[in-house]
Amino acid sequence: MSVVKPKINGQFKDITLVEPQKVKLDKLSADYKPEEVKKAGKKKAHSFAGEVLEQSREALIEAHEKLWAAKKYGVLIILQGMDTAGKDGTIRHILSGVNPQGCRIQGFKVPTAEEHSHNFLWRYQKVVPARGELVVFNRSHYEDVLAVKVHPEYMEQLPEELSVKKDKKFWDARYEDINAFEKHLARNGIVILKFFLHISKDEQKNRLLERLTIPAKNWKISPADLKERQFWDKYTNAYQDLLSATSNQYAPWVVVPANDKKIARAIIANMIADAINDLDIDFPKLSAQETEALKAAKEQLEQE
Repeated sequence: MSVVKPKINGQFKDITLVEPQKVKLDKLSADYKPEEVKKAGKKKAHSFAGEVLEQSREALIEAHEKLWAAKKYGVLIILQGMDTAGKDGTIRHILSGVNPQGCRIQGFKVPTAEEHSHNFLWRYQKVVPARGELVVFNRSHYEDVLAVKVHPEYMEQLPEELSVKKDKKFWDARYEDINAFEKHLARNGIVILKFFLHISKDEQKNRLLERLTIPAKNWKISPADLKERQFWDKYTNAYQDLLSATSNQYAPWVVVPANDKKIARAIIANMIADAINDLDIDFPKLSAQETEALKAAKEQLEQE
């Protein structure tokens, strides 16, 4: 059975993972083509990124209208990243102006007792896109191989013999479940793009300090955020493992250099717009009878 695969613009192939492979994040820059940006000048690079973002946002608005009208495919965007990576700001900027009828932002908090009593994918399966919808998972099922891996006490209820303590291949099996889940969606017309917002540890420090220093941004930070920073290396290892195991042509990971927010947003908006525009969709065509009925209605309205 065939699957739907998102189109990847050639200029982003070097940051896109389309097959399982060993990933080392310290080998991937958190800055986008630093030499080119430095050569052009940061101000000029920012200006260009702003122009690309605006153009891509307009293209995304138009593409989404066709997606919503055709109701042939759905689109699932997954955003992951360390704390302060810029997930909320990315959503706010790239989806500005998109028709809210066919767009949904789905966040996931600490699982409820009911959710913990089911398999780990249960709460995600219920909110995947319908045909015509663009859905953004702000954090996702990947938290179950991230936060849960770093903090095993967050694990859902499992029989002891199936637990991570007893099963040496527990995480490999979980990656296999995720791949199967995403392939099932792709087989049913859901386009999947997964973005990891890649920031450096120094950049996270600067963003945390900004939130602590500027009163208007104090609400964005809590002691828990600072505590989680202590687990930076463990989260990095967990991300490397999942990126290595869950990159596929039908659900590629894009390791977005996100130290510069404007450039990161421009990349993401551009890639989503390209993926939708590559789909075989258009606005519905009216039948001759429907066209005639509209013509008659127009003439009647003009005579009032």
